[in-house]
Amino acid sequence: MPELPEVETVKNGIEKFIGKATIKNVVVRNRKFRESVPADMESKIIGTKINCYRRIGKYIVIELNNNFSIVWHLGMSGRIKTFDKVPSVLEKHDHIVIDTDNGCLVYNDPRRFGLFSYAQTDKLSAFKCLRNMGRDPFDKGLDEKYLYEKLKNKKIPIKPALLDQSIINGIGNIYASEILYVSKISPLREADKISQKECKEIVQNTRIVLQKAIDNGGSTLRDYHKPDGSLGYFQNMHCVYNKTGQRCPNCVCNADKTGGIQKTTQAGRSTFYCPTLQK
Repeated sequence: MPELPEVETVKNGIEKFIGKATIKNVVVRNRKFRESVPADMESKIIGTKINCYRRIGKYIVIELNNNFSIVWHLGMSGRIKTFDKVPSVLEKHDHIVIDTDNGCLVYNDPRRFGLFSYAQTDKLSAFKCLRNMGRDPFDKGLDEKYLYEKLKNKKIPIKPALLDQSIINGIGNIYASEILYVSKISPLREADKISQKECKEIVQNTRIVLQKAIDNGGSTLRDYHKPDGSLGYFQNMHCVYNKTGQRCPNCVCNADKTGGIQKTTQAGRSTFYCPTLQK
């Protein structure tokens, strides 16, 4: 699933490509996603002009000039492709086509776990997918005191706690492992045992890791591509994610003796960490 850096990259890509375009036409070829595309989706957005683009957690929000906003989630395998004009031939999983006066967006989603809907712009915070969002990683309101208060009663390991979108939104499996590695905190530590000082490290390193990933176009592991079709590069900079048995970049241990980077499963998700460096 695309995480915050990938969603931010996609949002920036489509904003750069079509900008404040007018939506001329929308064709929904398949309405069956994790939630069905609203029956009146087309009538809500055809003929409108795009005011601006936002990211809320892992959602792309496109604000229109009629007090409605498109709310878009890429799911597990979704991607948005850009074209100068509507393609003459569409691919099998090209489910939604948005034609504007400044180019075309095509939403391709083989697994159809994504979401394409709308909400009133002035009531976005009440939209069902957005109403329980925690702080954005780049929000000034996210500090060590906020995080400590959220974690102090959590009887779960810190890694699954970082995936809780009601605490911090946008962090997914890849970046939770990377953030904890840079913070030198074991993903197996109980969340309520994380000190306020360690919370400060987590907050600072969350911003550093995510910004570095954004600067490098996100991580391409399976399905993720930028809107122009190019790949992200941050997967080449991962310290621990998907590097089982390898020596981590900042460790002095002998991987032949310690086994190097370890892999475990937490809440059904793969976790990667260095037991020597992370305590």
